[in-house]
Amino acid sequence: MAKSSIEWTEMTWNPTTGCDKISTGCKFCYAEIMAKRLQAMGLEKYQDGFKIRIHPNELKRPYLWKKSKMVFVNSMSDLFHEEVPLDFIKKVFFVMNENTNHIFQVLTKRSERLAQIAPLLNWTPNIWMGVSVENDRTTFRIKDLQKTGAATKFLSLEPLLGAVPQLNLLGIDWVIVGGESGKGKIRPMKLEWVQQIQEQCVETDTAFFFKQWGGKNKKKTGRLLNGVEYNEMPKILV
Repeated sequence: MAKSSIEWTEMTWNPTTGCDKISTGCKFCYAEIMAKRLQAMGLEKYQDGFKIRIHPNELKRPYLWKKSKMVFVNSMSDLFHEEVPLDFIKKVFFVMNENTNHIFQVLTKRSERLAQIAPLLNWTPNIWMGVSVENDRTTFRIKDLQKTGAATKFLSLEPLLGAVPQLNLLGIDWVIVGGESGKGKIRPMKLEWVQQIQEQCVETDTAFFFKQWGGKNKKKTGRLLNGVEYNEMPKILV
């Protein structure tokens, strides 16, 4: 586990690593870039770069954490990737089930597989489940999320690449919004897109977290929306 600079979590835990691109939001994947760097540095865990790999030794790590943590699970992968065996996913869930003093935040773009195997998993209240929604064409993932037994459900609209005027927030507890960042040809996020989402969150009493404007220098662009820093978290806490 490593301390995270991601604004909406504290730590990261990666029992699997690696992934591949499935939608437009994956274009400038930070995890892929980081994996290649770690591979070049000679880290054994990333010796195969960004190929899907499972790490059974990581399953014992949460048992060693003495203080309660908010943990982003698989910041360097997607737990519901087709190449991650169901048996291993169940083992990851078992670890989370046993460590109820921690909050585990799981995020996926592979919502179809999530919906398919969700009935086979034990959804203890400390497991927050989320899906990535980068534009109006990927909102289908929300319906898949809504089918799960997760007590806390959230959406990550990062990078937000288009307007989402009719966001289905039924049963959704938390919405994170952020612009794309990095050194490539960054796709800008429009103010009206963010405002539209924030207004929908107000109407449905959904927690709203504005992560960043992004760009090539995300520290410079900051994370203020109309002069306000939004750090809202789900009301349902373990």
